Amino acid sequence: MSLTSILVAFLAGLVSFLAPCVLPLVPGYLAAVSAVDAERLGQPGTAKRVVVSSIPFVLGLMTVFVLLGVGAGLVGGRLFANQFLLEKVSGFVLVVLGLAFMGLLPWPERLLGAGLVQGARSRGSRFLLGGAFAVCAAPCIGPVLASILVLAGSSESAFEGAVLLGSYSLGLAVPFVLAGAVFSRAMGAFRWLRDHYRAIQVAGGVVLVALGLLLFFERFYVLRIYLNRFLEWLGLEPAF
Repeated sequence: MSLTSILVAFLAGLVSFLAPCVLPLVPGYLAAVSAVDAERLGQPGTAKRVVVSSIPFVLGLMTVFVLLGVGAGLVGGRLFANQFLLEKVSGFVLVVLGLAFMGLLPWPERLLGAGLVQGARSRGSRFLLGGAFAVCAAPCIGPVLASILVLAGSSESAFEGAVLLGSYSLGLAVPFVLAGAVFSRAMGAFRWLRDHYRAIQVAGGVVLVALGLLLFFERFYVLRIYLNRFLEWLGLEPAF
């Protein structure tokens, strides 16, 4: 596993947060986990309460995705003993998912698991609410999530799969907590990003297709080389 894969997974989480069927849900979930009315979010004195209350929610969300990463790592390793074959299959799937993310191939997008959300809220568990959010959002963010699962499946162990999906879930969780800390300013920035989501969608799809082609043609190391050079340019030691 490389730093490149971890960074790609984190950025994929950020893109998933901006999905049209995820971003509008943020105020409602922030209100639910903090018991602060949506109209009061961003008012003085509410930021700390919202951020602290979001921690169990984030842990529940991350738990679901990390378990998915462990499963993908185990399944990928058992189905394909040949790592080269696994990378070719993963590369092909990434290309298909990238085209789907750009809207060039059909993909079902609808929220599921409303019963899970209601069950979590009735129990008053922020941890369960985070897990329910992850399950509900999965169909909407499917192409991006599936792409990271493909990368996890092509990793060498369940641990690496868990790290990749953990990075993905952090990318999804960080802007959520940020929105709670500086709600008014954050939502203004998120609205701008939402309005430009089509451009983000196309760029994200192109990145997925490029990653898939690099995997398929066994050229993923090229990306690592350029990242090493970038780290050296910043004066940092290469991580691999």
